[in-house]
Amino acid sequence: MFKREKRYKEPLGKLEIRQLPWIYFFLLPSVIIFLMFYLWPIVTVGYTSLTRWNGFTAPEWIGIENFTRLFGQTAFRIALRNLGWWSLIAATMHVGFGVLVALIFYKGPPGWKVARTFFMVPNVTSVAAWAMIYRFVFRDDFGLLNNFIRFFNPDFSVNWFFVSPYAFWAITFTWVFYAVVVTLVVLSDLMAIPQELQEAARIDGAGGFGVLWRINLPLCRFSIGTAVIMSVTARITMFEAIDLTTRGGPGSDTMALPLILVRNLSNFNYGMANATAVVMFVLGIIVMLAVRKIFRMDEPVY
Repeated sequence: MFKREKRYKEPLGKLEIRQLPWIYFFLLPSVIIFLMFYLWPIVTVGYTSLTRWNGFTAPEWIGIENFTRLFGQTAFRIALRNLGWWSLIAATMHVGFGVLVALIFYKGPPGWKVARTFFMVPNVTSVAAWAMIYRFVFRDDFGLLNNFIRFFNPDFSVNWFFVSPYAFWAITFTWVFYAVVVTLVVLSDLMAIPQELQEAARIDGAGGFGVLWRINLPLCRFSIGTAVIMSVTARITMFEAIDLTTRGGPGSDTMALPLILVRNLSNFNYGMANATAVVMFVLGIIVMLAVRKIFRMDEPVY
């Protein structure tokens, strides 16, 4: 019979005990900032979402009436549908493209550093400026895309941002292939993989694809999961690209939750706006928990 090993918790030394007040002292500013600028606003938004409030008078408690009205709006349901499609595209095409570019850069082909620099250019450009650029790219009269298509089909004419269903895909193309953050996050994880693991896999007979599938991608699941969370939550908060191009149209084809929030703010309907914010907050929490579960981000990698 093996004796169960007893584990003893080592007591804190005198020096460590003396340092505890200083540790708490230096943590105090961060705790205060979190309480003032994060936790308290979240609590305020949650409370006022259950009230009728115009931002000037005292909030009037109405319970879940704002949420009932919100879920009854056609524009809100369309926004949820669009968010579902955009989230799926973000988690697959957007993140997948970023991971693919990261794998190419990891192999270090000739000129990869120059390509990485040019690949980062869209990410250092503001979303508003990028949206304005795409307004001219997708214009019907002198837009770059339509003029290219007219080389092959002279009668082609589509006003992309203002015709259904093209507007949805025009909005999608403003972000789907610009996955610089995904690439950098995954690339840093790839470079941290010990070479001994890959060499051992090759000795055991694994080829290039085997090393990629069995070693590199599983060991990068933290960074890939993080990229999925960032990409999907960015779709939840996507506002500038839509507001500066389609404004949610044509009709409500490109409607998004932030547009509903801002429109309620413009109408001084702060209770309804905060109800929309609560929905966005809850969706973000659900995405984070789901991705952490799917990618097993609570388990150690090595």
